[in-house]
Amino acid sequence: MRILGAMAVVALLATPAYAQISTPHINLLADGPTKTPDELEQDAVRDKAYRESLKKIPDAKTSSDPWGTVRSEAPKAATPAKPKTKTGSAQQ
Repeated sequence: MRILGAMAVVALLATPAYAQISTPHINLLADGPTKTPDELEQDAVRDKAYRESLKKIPDAKTSSDPWGTVRSEAPKAATPAKPKTKTGSAQQ
């Protein structure tokens, strides 16, 4: 009975793998029509306008940290943890 169950599991696992390799490789996305010279020129104009608009954006000089006013200027150094004794209390 175990052998029959093992064979069923192997068959169920092998079926999807076989289906992937047995299907013909069909490209469902047909190659789109090429762009006309007018469309290429419009794309170039749009690209140039985009690059020039990026140059107009000023560089960020201030920090964008929303918690910057909450924190102190210098981060506090981590305090070393005191070693614990066998009883679990810290040494004094």
